Amino acid sequence: MTTTVNISPTSPLGVTEHTLFVCKTCASVWQNGKRLGESGGEKLLHELQQLAQDWELRDQFPIQEVECMSACNRSCVVAFAAKGKLTYLFGDLSVDGSASAVLQCASQYYAKADGLLPWSERPEAMKKGILAKIPPLSK
Repeated sequence: MTTTVNISPTSPLGVTEHTLFVCKTCASVWQNGKRLGESGGEKLLHELQQLAQDWELRDQFPIQEVECMSACNRSCVVAFAAKGKLTYLFGDLSVDGSASAVLQCASQYYAKADGLLPWSERPEAMKKGILAKIPPLSK
């Protein structure tokens, strides 16, 4: 189950141009097959939602929660995706203190026509946790 947090302009086909995906299951504590309390992913999601209220791209780059992004051993996990751009998957993000770096990096991603995020230009929190850089779909 996913939920879009912000309303965003869409392409003529109704597809959101940019999306920030956030795994809400990351860094969960489990007991007897049930999750206990708030997960680290939920905490990161809430921090991102709070900061995004004042983010200049809040209407162009919605935050979408995802139940699981299957990178459990590298939590917390976020991804940047956009039509015609590289898709990035980042992990190993700290629950506390990485939300501003995620939004800063998302702003850099938004500004690049191809989405390329050179290592040297990324915020410190986003340099070591890259899990994937996926090429865009061909037109």
